[in-house]
Amino acid sequence: MADLETLRAKLAPFDQQHVLRFWDELSNEGRERLAAQLEDVDPELIAQVHGGDAEQPDWAALAKQAVPPPAMRLSDRQQGKSGGLGVTPDQAQQRGRQALDAGEVGVLLVAGGQGSRLGFDHPKGMYPIGPISDATLLQIHLEKAVALAKRHGVSVPVYLMTSPVTHDEQVAFLKEHDNFGLADDDLVVFCQGTMPAIDAQTGKLLMAAKDSLFLSPDGHGGTVAALAKSGAIDHMNRRGVKHLFYLQVDNPIVPIGDAELIGYHLLAESELTSMAVAKETPGEKLGNFAMIDDRMTIIEYSDMPDDVAELADASGGLKFWAGSIAVHVFGVAFLERMLGMKDSLPLHIAHKKVPHVDASGELVEPTENNALKLEKFIFDLLPKANNPIVVEYAEDEVFAPLKNAPGAPKDTEEYVQRFMMAQHRGWLAAAGVDVPADAPVEISPLWGLDAEGVKVKADGVKIDGPTYLR
Repeated sequence: MADLETLRAKLAPFDQQHVLRFWDELSNEGRERLAAQLEDVDPELIAQVHGGDAEQPDWAALAKQAVPPPAMRLSDRQQGKSGGLGVTPDQAQQRGRQALDAGEVGVLLVAGGQGSRLGFDHPKGMYPIGPISDATLLQIHLEKAVALAKRHGVSVPVYLMTSPVTHDEQVAFLKEHDNFGLADDDLVVFCQGTMPAIDAQTGKLLMAAKDSLFLSPDGHGGTVAALAKSGAIDHMNRRGVKHLFYLQVDNPIVPIGDAELIGYHLLAESELTSMAVAKETPGEKLGNFAMIDDRMTIIEYSDMPDDVAELADASGGLKFWAGSIAVHVFGVAFLERMLGMKDSLPLHIAHKKVPHVDASGELVEPTENNALKLEKFIFDLLPKANNPIVVEYAEDEVFAPLKNAPGAPKDTEEYVQRFMMAQHRGWLAAAGVDVPADAPVEISPLWGLDAEGVKVKADGVKIDGPTYLR
């Protein structure tokens, strides 16, 4: 633990020593907590953020320079064509299966969020989303990894990123359920880092208590540093994992370890490949994949000027059609290279209401935005990746995130379950199973991972009411 004088020497040049004002009142445990937090803080960076020196792109100007990304469109995939990447779906499938068979693919599952927007007082991954089974989001994702491993005859390690507020509860939940079938060495649970909040007016660090800074998760961009700090990258290298299939826990229909996506990634010699869906409207709330100065980037929907978002291509469709759903394939070597680059991910700044203790130690509950919160986004790696590509999928195959409480127009429990059951009904119908129109159906990944897996098991299956196939 750093001593008081060392901490003062670190903070004084940036006028942040106010965080030590209660030091004499603190227990040894409180001093250790505060000292550990301060050792992780970069006061020079905080000063730059508040002084406006942290670089913030002029997205309006950049968007006007942008062009669509190199991509494999869904229509070409459906017709078996090589499309914009010069690779057929069959070629991609074959190459992806080779990598899976060789045990070179792991899963990176980001699960740091709470379910507060859902009215659920637990980590979101523990939400019971199964329409018949009540299977949780975590169960569904981890069982997909188990099924994928069984299909390819190898282990598929899962790297599960939590946050400080969700970590302990999720670890206990996983232990209670025996990791949903994953061996202990096939599940690495690690916690993302944090960033301090600062007073918007003064630039001073805000304190949640006399012995604690106000800290919040550093965003999914914190994944890269957390992988290294936790030893997860060392685990990947020991296990021979060369590629990571990345997804967020709130989306239960993601085709984890999709061989075709992995195959395009490898045959294009891409360091970062992204799954995309076609936007239905110019202002749809999805990030926009685009090329700026020959580098891939994502322009957030809120940063995309209307006149650019509304541009049409030669066929009359949206020029910037590719919407991000936060599903990627990363090269592990690429992530290691990013660790070696200082500030490889820029900071994003949000104005928020942050409760804090004042100079007298009393808790202040602000009624208006009073603070700057800092986070990093994983998609900011895109401009640094060599040969990044985008592959389009149908939305109903890959994207139904659980985000909202009942009553919202989409992304609610009912919305997600409707997508899940439609997907599973489609797999059964394709396998020749008659599914009555009014029969709810759910398929466990352990019974049928996807349409291919369902086809193998479909003989003799009868559906005459609510059915959970497991």
